[in-house]
Amino acid sequence: MLAAAAGTVVFAGELAGRPLVSVAHPGGLRTSYEPVRASVRPGQLVGAGAVIGALQPGHAGCAASVCLHWGAMWGAAARADYVDPVALVVTTPIRLKPLR
Repeated sequence: MLAAAAGTVVFAGELAGRPLVSVAHPGGLRTSYEPVRASVRPGQLVGAGAVIGALQPGHAGCAASVCLHWGAMWGAAARADYVDPVALVVTTPIRLKPLR
């Protein structure tokens, strides 16, 4: 599993019995990756595309043999605003409407 962007690992371990990695990015964005067995430790700086762990197979709620639950939120965890992480990596082309 690769980090979506540069940041600092803020959590790497088990949460509710499932392996999870969470990365805080500059500007207040935090991304989480689950179920991912961490190869990083809290406090570690990671670059965009850095290996942060291995995706784990076979968990409830996943129709495929392996699937990632990827989350993103702005702000502190207690008051976070959750966002669709796909919107962070997919760009929409801008098209200008002609005047006439």
